Amino acid sequence: MTRRTIIGIIFIVAALLKLADMWGIVHLNMEQPWTMYFGPILLLYIGCELVIYSFKKNPSQWLQRPLPLGEDGKRICCYARFGADEYIYKGETFHGARLDAFCGGLRLDLSDAVITEDEEIDIHTFLGGVELMVPDKVNVVVNSHSFIGGVGNETVACPDKDAHCIHITASNFFGGVSVKQ
Repeated sequence: MTRRTIIGIIFIVAALLKLADMWGIVHLNMEQPWTMYFGPILLLYIGCELVIYSFKKNPSQWLQRPLPLGEDGKRICCYARFGADEYIYKGETFHGARLDAFCGGLRLDLSDAVITEDEEIDIHTFLGGVELMVPDKVNVVVNSHSFIGGVGNETVACPDKDAHCIHITASNFFGGVSVKQ
């Protein structure tokens, strides 16, 4: 991890501690007026910006890992906690995925994947992000449930009526998903 990533995580933890203090979970004695609402929002914003910028600036932080197959032997299950992982399909058949990013990031590259039928991707983020690259010959349908986050779908609809569809269901809490072709 770079120094910028570590500083970003420290800012995020400070904001979460302040929120816990506001909710009465811990008692930190931080009673200045500016720390009531502005402090946590500012700390979360700066922390997330530092972490995201760090991973964009230094892509070598992304660890390329083998595809983690789930219990059914087909669908992959990927989890990133306080770090970043990258999974790349190179000619393998894709059978859906579950992606979880907790204070970290995931990149799933399906550009060269073989998609033989409509597939589903479940994405859950908490203070993290997911970058998803899909092939040109598929359509993408997004269903998003986000709280201070969202899904950016930058794909173009495939004009082929027989094109398969990737259904993305995303739940984001202070996180986001980017879908690209």
